[in-house]
Amino acid sequence: SASQAFPELVSRSLESAQQCLFNQDYGTAFVHYLLVLNLAPVLKDFASESFRFTLFKWADELDSLGRIQDLFDCYEQALELFPTDEVIINSMGEHLFRMGFRDEAAGHFHKALKLKPDYPEAKENFYRVANWLVERWHFLMLNDRRRNHKYQQAIQKAVEGGCNTVLDIGTGTGILGMCAKKAGASEVSACELSKTMYELACEVVTANGMNGRIKILHMKSLEMEVPKDIPKRVSLVVTETVDAGLFGEGIIESLIHAWNHLLLPPQDPSRPPSQTGRVIPAGATVFGMAVQCLEIRRHHRLCVSEVGGLATAAAGELHSPVSCSSEDDSTEPYTTERLSRLPGGYTPLTEPFNALDIDFNNVQELEGLCSREVSRVRLPVTGEGLLDALAVWFQLHLDQESSLSTGPKEDTCWEQAIYPVQTPHNFPLRPGDELIVEISCRDAYLRLCSVAVARDGRDALACLGTEQSSGPRDYTMLECAEMALLNNQPYHDSFRRALAKLITNLKDACSVQGPSQGEGLEVMPLTDPPSGPMDPGPDPFYVLDVSEGFSVLSLMAASQGQVKAYSSVEKTQHQAVLRRLARANGVPEEALEFWLNQVEDEQAVLQRPSREKLWSAIILDCVETCGLVRQKLMEKATLARCLLEDGGQIFPERIVVYGMLVESDTLLLESAVQGQEPTLGFNIAPFINQFTVPVHVFLDLSTLQCRHLSDSVELFILDLMNTNANYTNRDVKVQASASGRVTAVPFWYQIHLNEEISVSTFNQDSHWKQAAVVLHQPLAVRKGDWVRLAVTLTCILSPKS
Repeated sequence: SASQAFPELVSRSLESAQQCLFNQDYGTAFVHYLLVLNLAPVLKDFASESFRFTLFKWADELDSLGRIQDLFDCYEQALELFPTDEVIINSMGEHLFRMGFRDEAAGHFHKALKLKPDYPEAKENFYRVANWLVERWHFLMLNDRRRNHKYQQAIQKAVEGGCNTVLDIGTGTGILGMCAKKAGASEVSACELSKTMYELACEVVTANGMNGRIKILHMKSLEMEVPKDIPKRVSLVVTETVDAGLFGEGIIESLIHAWNHLLLPPQDPSRPPSQTGRVIPAGATVFGMAVQCLEIRRHHRLCVSEVGGLATAAAGELHSPVSCSSEDDSTEPYTTERLSRLPGGYTPLTEPFNALDIDFNNVQELEGLCSREVSRVRLPVTGEGLLDALAVWFQLHLDQESSLSTGPKEDTCWEQAIYPVQTPHNFPLRPGDELIVEISCRDAYLRLCSVAVARDGRDALACLGTEQSSGPRDYTMLECAEMALLNNQPYHDSFRRALAKLITNLKDACSVQGPSQGEGLEVMPLTDPPSGPMDPGPDPFYVLDVSEGFSVLSLMAASQGQVKAYSSVEKTQHQAVLRRLARANGVPEEALEFWLNQVEDEQAVLQRPSREKLWSAIILDCVETCGLVRQKLMEKATLARCLLEDGGQIFPERIVVYGMLVESDTLLLESAVQGQEPTLGFNIAPFINQFTVPVHVFLDLSTLQCRHLSDSVELFILDLMNTNANYTNRDVKVQASASGRVTAVPFWYQIHLNEEISVSTFNQDSHWKQAAVVLHQPLAVRKGDWVRLAVTLTCILSPKS
């Protein structure tokens, strides 16, 4: 009968699932589990662990096969069965993040944490991606009471003047739309592309009693239509979809679309304000200034002629992916910095100049912006120094009376746009010179290029090399952090000395042991025995550099002689640079190989160089540029130790974490909204502060506005060479050297390559930034008090007392 067949089908399917799981046929096992749990939901508790395991294994297989849609279909099916399973939700988030869907990934991590607030994997994932979810500038802007108040005044004035239908483009938390409603607008709509920010805006609007009175749409304004999305054209558009370079968030395109499809016709004296359209902000004036700045220079072009004993001339032209003149899609026209916080500061070389004026209420001007002819301005040089960049900021005209400035000397939440000079050589300027700058708006991005310098009144111009009539220059692109690393001479000199000492010690040990060294094993190099300078001769010492991105450490090792070095550099262009450097520095071609070209599984980078050989040295990349220890570092170190020959070494051998107590209102303002007062009385803080993370990264501690409340102290030690010396947590007592409020604990690292040689991540040459744990409940201390910190391996610190 059917009543007997049903449990028999469930039983057989369950057996099949378990048998397929045993046979590692995860795809078939997954299908059987789906059938079982859909037919017999009562078995969910019994089978949940096996089902999860099967799902994760099958998802990994699908991922490796590139079957991405099938992978996400499996997760959707799993979540239909287990909609509140935080482990499945977190795992789906990890896949989404790896695919580049950061917004959706972080949303899954956040949901998993809501279901289980103490779930450590979801918490760590969420902290690492929260900056993508709600970017830090949201906190700064919402804490900028002056900026919020000026926007509120401009909106109130417009609404009271007759603009009673309003559209808020890129609403974020919804604050500008709420200002319009509070001012008396009859109809307010808002749109937001980010799913996370859209959901946040809905929560905020509801909490402030405006649910149903403000229509919030999860879409781009460019996709909006009348009457499908809003009932009729509006009389006011409010927006702050501007970045440090003014146009980078797409404001030009969105306003052209708004004027053509969403706004009433422009203001006309013959019509009342309610029948015409306008935009807040009304327009902007862009300013620029030439600057000398070592910090900018070392992140964007090669500044050294020698690094770690290697001459760099043969590398060819290297520069960062920030370039106005390049047609390459992988480049950006500008980067952003807060000039007032740059380590080492900056020197103005010209007076500020007016680069551009734009009227957001003139649709013809907006539409003609991209086709404007390139304009040239001649700037008198007023200061002496090397030309490193053009710094750009703007004045945002909210209306005819009120404006906001993003200038470097303003007390503002804004950074400035930086257009680095990408010449292969330094270019000194002196007073009396004229700098020729070209200004254009190709692709609706503001582009400023320093093209030439006129000296001594002569028309003969010294070309800065931003453009060449003979065609595009041949150059290799490095990320900004990779460029700063290559320019870090003390770091490479320290590595050179540490590598030389290790190789010398190993050579000495070989000469003492004689040919029997190597535990009697016949040495079989990974590749065929080469002919050339290394043949004949003693067996080489094998060195593996698994640094992330571009690294010359393997080449430095190969230059020691009797070394076979393997680099983990992956990009073909970067490998070519290393080969050119090797030839120019007399390193035999066979002394340097590229490990990822030979390893079949990129996930298994740490393995023997060959069946019978072990590594003499393994170089691990331990600290991310942002200031955090790399994930799974200690697991990698444990595996690396098993692959070392006797006397071999992991670089670095030890990392010591240092920190101090500080009082810094700046870090609080950048990490969480400080109450309702800065947000015009609207209740926003509890909602956006859900996305506060305890660790603030990419910090320049040397220029941070703060008071030191203690000396620096040792917080933690990570020993990569000695497993038994490690621990997972530690209590540290820190004595306050001054009275105040502890708001943060900044931390940095002393990276010990061996007993004598170490490098710090906190000095003027460092390519690393620092990080800080922010205490959102500041701790009042008096001079002489002791503060006890609980320090864990993930370097998340929390005050105990």
